Amino acid sequence: MDLPVMPPVSPMLAKPATSLPEGWLYDPKWDGFRSIIFRDGDEVELGSRNEKPMTRYFPELVEAARAELPGRCVVDGEIVVADATGERLDFEALGQRIHPADSRVQMLSQATPAAFVAFDLLALGEENLTGMPFRERRARLEQVLPASSAGSIHLSPLTDDPQVALRWFAEFEGAGLDGVIGKDPEATYQPNKRVLTKLKHTRTTDCVVAGYRTHKSSDEAIGSLLLGLYRPDGQLAHVGVSSSFPMARRRALFEELQPWVTDLEGHPWDWARHLEGERTPSRSTGSRWAAGKDLSFTPLRPERVVEVRYDYLEGDRFRHTAQFVRWRPDREPESCTYDQLDLPTDYPLSQVLGAPLTGGGAR
Repeated sequence: MDLPVMPPVSPMLAKPATSLPEGWLYDPKWDGFRSIIFRDGDEVELGSRNEKPMTRYFPELVEAARAELPGRCVVDGEIVVADATGERLDFEALGQRIHPADSRVQMLSQATPAAFVAFDLLALGEENLTGMPFRERRARLEQVLPASSAGSIHLSPLTDDPQVALRWFAEFEGAGLDGVIGKDPEATYQPNKRVLTKLKHTRTTDCVVAGYRTHKSSDEAIGSLLLGLYRPDGQLAHVGVSSSFPMARRRALFEELQPWVTDLEGHPWDWARHLEGERTPSRSTGSRWAAGKDLSFTPLRPERVVEVRYDYLEGDRFRHTAQFVRWRPDREPESCTYDQLDLPTDYPLSQVLGAPLTGGGAR
């Protein structure tokens, strides 16, 4: 491979914002794996945010890059997977694509094929475009990639109208998107720099605290609080964790929660008594993202309620770590149900892109 921009390259990043900058360009924030495609003829590499190649996990995108991209180019974008309907992003299915067994990689490439949503062009032919303003790089990208594609590589929508961007912010969440990105039209490409802005959804809800994990540095400090919500059938589902605390607060929380420590037997998350497939924090399995990580937990009587801030759900769990807001001694644990959540209205993914996303209804 011999390109004007060679792998690895750390993608340009975004910092959180509470509003959209005036006079910028805006595109949807896709919920997938950030990736940079490097193509030099038949040679294709899929980069990642941490600069480790993801090429072997997405053989269908390697073939798509050969068929749908210019012969020599470097394209920044996002790897995504649609759900079985084809009309909503499915991050959980995408996460399953990272698997060590080649046979399973090949099987999943057919069962849950990925697509690539492009939003920036770093190189084309012999040209290194990273020193160009974004508005020029985007114009070049639009020249080589159709806005409405029937293939596996799509062009992300873009607008210079903040009101349109805010409408996207409200509507596109229903298709599984994650907010809106603001981009300075005059900015050059700056790898690993937070020069973009991101506007994300934030909500609060009340959850039951039914367990904790200790911090990696101390058995007497809280690493994370385990959060639960009640299903309509009365089962307490594990929906996520809250874990961002200063060390002094972690130690104080550990002492504060000791009176609620209980035995696992009879606890709502007694994994040995639950049916396979129910959402309970496992005491015996490891993390697929961190081999060898201890996921055991200390059960608590499900009596304390906490208000947390979250962005959105992925399936029936919080997509990201929830932020602790305050204890809610005025709330009964039984009131912490899924009914209290603010859920987005469904929005067809095909209307976001102007074309069906690869892989949806074919499963």
